[in-house]
Amino acid sequence: MAPFLYHTNRKRHFLFLISVFILSQSLPPMALTNPLSPPSSCTKGPGPVIPATPLLSFLVRVQETALHTYGKSNFDPKHYVDLPLKSNLSTTVEAFDKLPKTENGSVSVKDFEGFIGKYFNDAGDDVVYAEPVDFVPEPHGFLPKVENPEVRGWALEVHALWKNLSREVSSSVLHYPELHTLLPLPRPVIIPGSRFKEVYYWDSFWVIRGLLASKMYETAKAIVTNLIFMLDTYGHVLNGARAYYTNRSQPPLLSAMVYEIYNQTGDVEFVKKSLPPLIKEYRYWDSDIHELIIRDAEQCNHFLNRYYAMWNKPRPESSTIDEELASKFLNDSEKQQFYRELASTAESGWDFSTRWMRNSSDFTTLSTTTILPVDLNIFILRMELDIAFLAKTVGENAIAEDFLRASQRRQKAFSSIFWNENMGQWLDYWLNNGADCEEPQTWKAENQNQKVFASNFVPLWIDLFNSDIHLVEKVTKSLQNSGLLCAAGIATSLTNSGQQWDFPNGWAPLQHMIVEGLSKSASMEARTVAKDIAERWIKTNYVAYKKTGAMHEKYDVEKCGEFGGGGEYTPQTGFGWSNGVVLAFLEEFGWPKDKKIDCE
Repeated sequence: MAPFLYHTNRKRHFLFLISVFILSQSLPPMALTNPLSPPSSCTKGPGPVIPATPLLSFLVRVQETALHTYGKSNFDPKHYVDLPLKSNLSTTVEAFDKLPKTENGSVSVKDFEGFIGKYFNDAGDDVVYAEPVDFVPEPHGFLPKVENPEVRGWALEVHALWKNLSREVSSSVLHYPELHTLLPLPRPVIIPGSRFKEVYYWDSFWVIRGLLASKMYETAKAIVTNLIFMLDTYGHVLNGARAYYTNRSQPPLLSAMVYEIYNQTGDVEFVKKSLPPLIKEYRYWDSDIHELIIRDAEQCNHFLNRYYAMWNKPRPESSTIDEELASKFLNDSEKQQFYRELASTAESGWDFSTRWMRNSSDFTTLSTTTILPVDLNIFILRMELDIAFLAKTVGENAIAEDFLRASQRRQKAFSSIFWNENMGQWLDYWLNNGADCEEPQTWKAENQNQKVFASNFVPLWIDLFNSDIHLVEKVTKSLQNSGLLCAAGIATSLTNSGQQWDFPNGWAPLQHMIVEGLSKSASMEARTVAKDIAERWIKTNYVAYKKTGAMHEKYDVEKCGEFGGGGEYTPQTGFGWSNGVVLAFLEEFGWPKDKKIDCE
């Protein structure tokens, strides 16, 4: 039934795109205000902050003491804010305050380990294994284009990893949430793996793409149910299901998840339940802290979005790292702004990259809140298109038309604000210094960031752009000449900074969005490039798996079969979105029987 539904829904989507075009021809000229929300203003003053819970504030103290006690070697600050309490907080704090400490705040290893063992359970004990209800070892119709037995065997092993990564919160989290930083979720989840023992927002889109290839539709719907639960509870989908993530979101892909699940299942009731939360999320991103106005050369105003975390302190999961990084700032207001930039960069998912730095050699020049990112605005454009399509599917035609109009305005902004004709790429836009104002900023060509990042090509993911063959061929040529295409995939940037979202690392989401966009095009050249990138990515995942026995969070695209490094934590395995993209690529492109899959 699913293949029939897939093709039926693709036809519906094609007809929907035609309606987008027709509507765009009949709409009145773009207004200066957005009918979906009141006019926004730039944020003045210090900006909003969501307060930390007493438990979280205490665990940050434990984290700091652990650093003083053990030193930096193999120290992971996240471990300490993930620890569940055995008993009430006041008793634990009292015992902690009685520990004998030296002047620098350290405790003897014996005393500290005794305290941890007596008052805490292990990090990760509050998530327990959950058997997926829809897992079978080899699903019917699984990857029909994969004819090579070696590749097929590996794909089935990757498919089986969904069982290894399936979790649900323990009964203690549900009954005693005050003892945990893990948030109580109603349904099982797929975690990324390793140190990431909770569900994450944007990871979940590519996990779901893999689950759909694995025919695990109920598991995919459960993930969306959990994300909607967070949206309903906190007002936005959190970065992840921990108390320390309540102050920020992540790239907004919830509507894309709902669309992909509907596209495979045809579940209209699922769409009906999801539509109100999707509109709620849209309004969150449409709020004044995230939205700014840019006036283009033709005096048209464009409402565009930025990342902006509701936090101005060290990130609890990295508090000791952040405090050290901020030590160069002399006053509290500078430190608070830097901490907001750190959290806002984490909200982007690209934590960290020279993409967000005014000076690529100085990490403390992070300025994420003063950037209008190409990919964030593509995600919101996709949200507008998805909501319009889903609303039309369930008969909410007025909502559909509102969101079609919003998508038309944003599409125009991509031409006026982000597009660079000379480079053949869409470029991030830097806001003027001192941008906290209510008036529109005037577009300036020099404010486009002309450095090359993989995100410059993400607009191809959207059918409004990949359906334009002349545009696609120009952007494909630009990608081929950009320096990003490497032996094992697309590099994230051209700068080897030591940050994990820079060269030579390649990441599954970026490979997938660019490849999927190219492959949907009518251009033979673009589709050939897409297949070549996908095959390189599949090979490097396969060879690394055979060498290490694991799927990895990121890969070194300079060297086939090597996983990536850099950043503020050691390389992780598991790994949710890498598994999902490999399965999605194998479903789309297959693997011929006689085709080799080594690095030669």
